Amino acid sequence: MSLQSVAGVAEVATIGGFEKQYQVIIDPNKLSVYNISVMDVVNAIKRNNNEVGGRLIEWSGKEYMVRGKGYITGEEDLRQVVVKAMAGTPVLLKNVATITVGPQIRRGLAEFNGLGDVVGGIVVMRHGENAFNVIEKVKAKIEDLKGSMPEGVELVTTYDRSDLIKLSIDNLKSELIMEMIIVSLVILIFLWHIPSAIVPIATIPIAVLLAFIPMYAFKISSNIMSLAGIAISIGVLVDGAIVEVENAYKKIEVWIEEGRQGDFHQVRLEALTQVGPSVFFSLLVIAVSFLPIFTLVDQEGRLFTPLAWTKTLAIALASILAVTLDPAVRMLFTRVDPFHIKGKWLNKIVNTITVGKYYPRNSIRSARCSSACMKAPAAGC
Repeated sequence: MSLQSVAGVAEVATIGGFEKQYQVIIDPNKLSVYNISVMDVVNAIKRNNNEVGGRLIEWSGKEYMVRGKGYITGEEDLRQVVVKAMAGTPVLLKNVATITVGPQIRRGLAEFNGLGDVVGGIVVMRHGENAFNVIEKVKAKIEDLKGSMPEGVELVTTYDRSDLIKLSIDNLKSELIMEMIIVSLVILIFLWHIPSAIVPIATIPIAVLLAFIPMYAFKISSNIMSLAGIAISIGVLVDGAIVEVENAYKKIEVWIEEGRQGDFHQVRLEALTQVGPSVFFSLLVIAVSFLPIFTLVDQEGRLFTPLAWTKTLAIALASILAVTLDPAVRMLFTRVDPFHIKGKWLNKIVNTITVGKYYPRNSIRSARCSSACMKAPAAGC
């Protein structure tokens, strides 16, 4: 009963051990002598194991409730139960039956590490509760109960689900971090422009962190399926940012080739507004692709609904970031003019990270052609 009072616990299902029971062994010969049926005995026990309420008594301006306590508390109470009155003489239960204390019929047993029979309890959690929080509360309650247990009685935890939860969360966390690193490296290698690559790289952790806010609002716990929804959406989170920065890179590259005519900020803004709406709606289309999963019911619905929620929320947030944070970061921190810092290596490192170099399309094409000619001189470049 103590564990059942913990918040989030539905019940504690017991297994093994013996349940105390008062057993009434009726003597049929004595019943025949007193002309008493078995149902008379059953009804007599029910009548005498009861509590009744009376009226109120007023005394010195106070009201007192009159109550008759008739619950059976032991073997002697059962023996004194009146089954029938014959000529004014009561026939007690002890006159027609033998009352003993024994175990209820066993329907199973529990054994612990070959040490013999033990009594076990399975804590059943309420639906929708946070498993890890409920387990921590049960552990705290068990520690409080250990001090009040009789000598020789020990409470041992045989299966702790929180260990599985921790290992699963740690595994998913490491996979998320690894996936973010791999996606970031791929972006960096293919764009080969650190200031442009920083925008989609920064979008990944921001979108993942922001996804936990609606998860908390919708009471979606961080479990294997919900975190898996975020994991499978990481590759899609950066698509919009990549399209935007690549378009901006090309526009700036053309602007430099044409002699830097006009305002650099205006060129950058036009590049972002050109693809912004398309990127936003394309990500929304991907976000709604998981909506049919919400129609699943029963076990499938409970299993896959958290995954659909987190994937949809993460991509929806990424679509918002594609038209808010990503353009703002690109507008604020993009530079075309290098810094001039003392020290050759320091100057090169700072400018590579913060400014980068915009390679003209002709030079890239020439470099590729030269590389092909070196491998195959007969190619005729």
